[in-house]
Amino acid sequence: MSEASTLTGRLLVAMPGIDDPRFEHAVILICAHGPDHAMGLRLDRPAPGVDLKTVLDKLDAPAPDQSIGRVVLMGGPVERERGFVLHTDDWMIGEDSLPFGDGLAMTGTREALTAMTDDVGGPRRSALLLGYAGWGEGQLEEELADNVWLTAEADMDLIFDGEHTSKWTRALAQLGVDAAMLSTQGGRA
Repeated sequence: MSEASTLTGRLLVAMPGIDDPRFEHAVILICAHGPDHAMGLRLDRPAPGVDLKTVLDKLDAPAPDQSIGRVVLMGGPVERERGFVLHTDDWMIGEDSLPFGDGLAMTGTREALTAMTDDVGGPRRSALLLGYAGWGEGQLEEELADNVWLTAEADMDLIFDGEHTSKWTRALAQLGVDAAMLSTQGGRA
């Protein structure tokens, strides 16, 4: 797969009528995309009853006041007990951080969790996600051909803001699409 054809760093926006209810109205940031796999993080579904303080307490890590009420997102249905810190690339931990897209990185370490609450030494923007969305060889390409997803440019505000219920509508609007005008029926020209 050529660098020009990769979806890494782009958004997937679910079309209405997606056959999998786990992805209804989903907005997914693709973190890795290659010929044999794709991996992304869903940006619009808060984990019910879980905030950053809850996660830090469970790990016996310091949980400063700014962790209270900070939303944790459900990144996808795969390995839901595994956490990923999605963050701006102004903060990195050597080989533990995976830079991708334009100014983004992902880190899965305890240090990344504590850095999320560090206003001075941590990343400018960050989010904790549990689990991820994954596709096997050719699976995502097939779904794109079947009009399951639209693709959009990543937008830092959309990625990191707390307006989770409107992310799908706003991602569509960035593409010039009115959600109310979309049909659940797909086709090919």
